[in-house]
Amino acid sequence: MMHSDALVSRAREGDKNAQGKLVQLWYKRIYNFSYKFFFDHDMAMEVSQKTFISMHKNMEGLQEVTRFRSWLYTIAVNYCREELRKKKTRRSVSLHDLKPGEGEESYRWEASSSRSENPEKQLRQSELSDLLQQCLMDLSDEQREVVIMKEYEGLKFREIAEALQISENTVKSRMYYGLDGLKKILESKNITKETIGYEL
Repeated sequence: MMHSDALVSRAREGDKNAQGKLVQLWYKRIYNFSYKFFFDHDMAMEVSQKTFISMHKNMEGLQEVTRFRSWLYTIAVNYCREELRKKKTRRSVSLHDLKPGEGEESYRWEASSSRSENPEKQLRQSELSDLLQQCLMDLSDEQREVVIMKEYEGLKFREIAEALQISENTVKSRMYYGLDGLKKILESKNITKETIGYEL
């Protein structure tokens, strides 16, 4: 558990230190979610910044401290959708548009890596991380949201349903079709679970 209910309660009551602590605890997670959604550092940074500004402004409106996680992801998802609409208005989105920011740190998908591995293996896993990210971008926006939240952010179906304001059955349906679509995309590229070390 990344935070205590007491910390959220203090933040909701206007405790600036508690709010700052929540930002420290959750910034990387929200950036990570946004980066996977866009495969773009600048857009992920924009969403992260807006999410925590909104958190500060609206903390008093949080009804139940136990639902802080799904509430925070609701904000992040809404800003992701807003940024995506802006991008689609400017130009049609393609994989060529979606590149990680050069020279910026990005939190990649980890395929059971460790720092003790040799450089060749690390390079191969880095390439697989980018390939997985590109495959994820081929899913519909709705499926991508659910797959990231469940498989990579570890949210429960109930929390995803709350964050996206849909039913749990709808979440499960999108999850099923999202993973099935991801599997087919990987198979079309001759990538198997043995290659990437990820169970589909």
